[in-house]
Amino acid sequence: MTRVFFGGPDKPAGFLRDLLARHVDDVPRGGEIVWSTYYFRDLALAEALIRARHRGVRVRLCLEASPKVRSANDMVRQRLASQDGLGEGLRPIHHLLPAHLHEKIYVFSHPTPFAFVGSFNPSGNMPEDPIVIREIGDQDRGHNYLAALDEPPVVESLKQHVLSLYTGKWHMLEHYTGSAKEDLTGGQLSIFYFPRSDASVVSRLMSERPYERVRIAVSHFRDGHLARVLARLARDGTTVEVIAHDTLRRVPHRIEERITAQGAGFLRYAHPLGFPMHSKFILLAAQGFQRVLLGSMNLTLTSRLLNHEILVVADNEPAVFDLFNARWEHMLTEARSFGNGPGGQDGRPS
Repeated sequence: MTRVFFGGPDKPAGFLRDLLARHVDDVPRGGEIVWSTYYFRDLALAEALIRARHRGVRVRLCLEASPKVRSANDMVRQRLASQDGLGEGLRPIHHLLPAHLHEKIYVFSHPTPFAFVGSFNPSGNMPEDPIVIREIGDQDRGHNYLAALDEPPVVESLKQHVLSLYTGKWHMLEHYTGSAKEDLTGGQLSIFYFPRSDASVVSRLMSERPYERVRIAVSHFRDGHLARVLARLARDGTTVEVIAHDTLRRVPHRIEERITAQGAGFLRYAHPLGFPMHSKFILLAAQGFQRVLLGSMNLTLTSRLLNHEILVVADNEPAVFDLFNARWEHMLTEARSFGNGPGGQDGRPS
């Protein structure tokens, strides 16, 4: 994995959605597209998927049935569910527990099989709904990323995972015992699927070595357990630095206070135009070792215990580490130019 695509205020608007659209259009007759996503409001991108189906591409899409903004996916869902849409190619995912399909996985069969994973949902639309954007943020303008994975076992693992959701292969409780069977571990790249019985994967990965530096970019951080892990690392001499979304609803003061009490750095990203910091990744650096944790996971109890999430771990891949570290540095410089700091630009409680 050496290709990582970043969206943000410094990129053209819709950079990542346009990337997805180009790859949809590039899949020929007889090819396959398999997606799983949380928000999907982009009607033009939905039409691209429909065109792919009509030219003979097999398209299967798993979509969260009840996102936080309940009506957000309705128009796209209705269009895709129609007979001249995707028909049976659409599978809305419902839940008995207060969980969500939060993973973002986009698998393509052509030009060679590969998958995008990351933080980006195609959640924009034209014309835009300012009420929805006020709630979820302009993901076409805010910080997000998609990482391209092309190792055949990795792509097949991600594809089969989404298809298991699409076919309803497992009931909810089976995920807590079955996800370890889906995991792909070993080598430089590992994949962990959530929900799972071993819900402490992130804290374990962050505690395996005497890391010299930990850098985190996160849009939602409400997990007290992980805050305590970071506080312990900072207390023991690890340099811990966090860039978080600015709003207190997503990242409450108690999390910031617990971490900074041990000397960790904590900066809230507040763009003057309200563009969100929606990226989610962790950089771990030790003597002779580098690790990147990436994917859809927020640092919340819901993500750790209930949601369908994807966590990809890249060990000792310098090109990947350097790409994410450079992006972290860019966001830091950008936030400082806005006058951001601890507590955010204005401490907005939304």
